[in-house]
Amino acid sequence: MKDKIVIITGANSGIGKAAALKFATEGYHVIMACRNMEISKSVQKEITQATDNIHVDLMELDVSSFDSIRKFCSAFIAKYPRLDILIHNAAYLNYGEKEYKLSPEHIELSFATNTFGPFLMTSLLTDHLQKSQDPRILNACTTNIKNFFDPKRKIDFDNLRGEFRNKRRYNVYKMYGDSKMALLILTFKLADQLKSRGIKVNALQINRVKLSKETINKLSSFWKVLARAQNLTNPIPAGMADNYFYICTSEEFRDVTGQLINHKREIVKPSTSEKGFAQLKNIFGSESYPNYANDSQNAEKLWILSMELTSNSFEL
Repeated sequence: MKDKIVIITGANSGIGKAAALKFATEGYHVIMACRNMEISKSVQKEITQATDNIHVDLMELDVSSFDSIRKFCSAFIAKYPRLDILIHNAAYLNYGEKEYKLSPEHIELSFATNTFGPFLMTSLLTDHLQKSQDPRILNACTTNIKNFFDPKRKIDFDNLRGEFRNKRRYNVYKMYGDSKMALLILTFKLADQLKSRGIKVNALQINRVKLSKETINKLSSFWKVLARAQNLTNPIPAGMADNYFYICTSEEFRDVTGQLINHKREIVKPSTSEKGFAQLKNIFGSESYPNYANDSQNAEKLWILSMELTSNSFEL
């Protein structure tokens, strides 16, 4: 599989690192797209030695920066003949953050990293993906989107650049969930737009995994204790990395596109009811996602906003 090329963003820790190790073990040509090069170089060396795969490359990428994305994509296109698999794994969730943080393009950092960055990167790499015989894109989603089973929950489209930073209380967990819901909406939209080019686009709903020591140290005292307790039962990242690999390489998912897939590798369906007992089943189960993701007005608004913010377009 050394001729199969996969990009994994945020591949120096957690699920991203486990995924890089998995693909390298299976003989794929892995490109670790990472922001912190100091940490990433040691991880690259670790993976190369553990797998005896010399085709584990490291390239600098800050997914929150459009300039960094454009530089990365230009360098990748100049160096590699095509792209077979693109995994948008990197995400921003700074536990305990209480103030708006903006990207270099003055976009709220959660949305810059989790939504618009992946959109721009996909756009710039579409032509290279089309050169593959089996191009696949996988977006890392989250169970936090279940908050949208609440009929009052919505994405604050008018505040994605911190327009109301002095009037609305910042909640990093809401921004994270909202940006991942936006990514899911774009997954469905991109799958439809890129279908004619043979590119499959899906999302994986990430459930809880063991948190790293670095992540736990960012938490307040109460949440540190809770996180350590949950880590006793939470599965290790390698299990979710196996899902990354299976969805992006198996024959079962070869023709699947425009779907949200859960940790059991089952296709998640839109909810049929979001009231009463069904509401509880939706929240605690893994078989359905909020209908908010299928709202055509939300999709159109988000698509136009994505195009405007990135000043980029797809050649359809």
